[in-house]
Amino acid sequence: MMVPAVLLLLGALTAVIAPQLIARADWPDREPVIALWAWQCVVAAVLLCCVFSMTLSAAAAWQAVRGHVFAPAPRSVVEAYALGTTGPWAAATAVALACGGLWSGAMLVREVLRSRAGRRTRHAELSARAPLLPGEDPMPGRLLVLEAERADAWWLAGAAPRLVVTTAALRRLKGRQLDAVLAHEQGHVQARHDWLLHCSAALATGFPQVPVFAAFRDEMHRLVELSADDMASRRFGRLTTALALVELNEDRGVFGPSPAPQAHVPHRVHRLLTPPGRLTAARRLRLTAAASLVPVIPVLVTLVPALRALG
Repeated sequence: MMVPAVLLLLGALTAVIAPQLIARADWPDREPVIALWAWQCVVAAVLLCCVFSMTLSAAAAWQAVRGHVFAPAPRSVVEAYALGTTGPWAAATAVALACGGLWSGAMLVREVLRSRAGRRTRHAELSARAPLLPGEDPMPGRLLVLEAERADAWWLAGAAPRLVVTTAALRRLKGRQLDAVLAHEQGHVQARHDWLLHCSAALATGFPQVPVFAAFRDEMHRLVELSADDMASRRFGRLTTALALVELNEDRGVFGPSPAPQAHVPHRVHRLLTPPGRLTAARRLRLTAAASLVPVIPVLVTLVPALRALG
């Protein structure tokens, strides 16, 4: 039975070739939303290759699994997969891939729990530093001003999400710059960027030796910021959004000779001030369709023997 081996080979090739193609292209910075979708499709294709290979290997190794997987299939389809010609590697492959899947799930759960614990800690710190007045209700989306000497602004998710802005940031942000910061953070929430960051971090943490997952995590962090920048700039202008970024990060040394901690900020400001031209609607549609087809390939490879048997 060659299909599980072909699926593993396809997953490995996708994990190596697809990130290189995206990195060499000139459109991810111009269309970060499409780039986000393309990365998700690539990672989904890799994971589907592993899932289908695990399923077919388990079906080949154990009769009980085979009965469940191929229960509604006619006899000719079962024979097309040649499940009885496998060696001892089928059980080992199925177990290894199943362990990888369980480990991925455990890493995702750990990432979500860690994020929730950090969010509860930040809520407790805010409640201590800015307690509610008697009779005041925590309104979702309310702007909270926090006394601090460092200019900062962030969206704090939770049961009562709110935008937190320090007094130093209010002194720096002028005119509609505060509105641009608010629109940027709301863009993260509306697009559920936190789940993208959780999933990418879980895969990169669980499999640190797999380059595609590390690249996926790094690109998610970069592209979600570009996407939120675009959301803010469409409402309040690129210059206003760029100035807000500069005002919030000027004291952090990110514009110095060695801005290692947040090296992406100067690039974001430069991108806003010298915006690259957007792709045409037709090309955006072609890129989206092409990315959407990537996860379909493992499905077609898996179904080839069945389709031949039925045809």
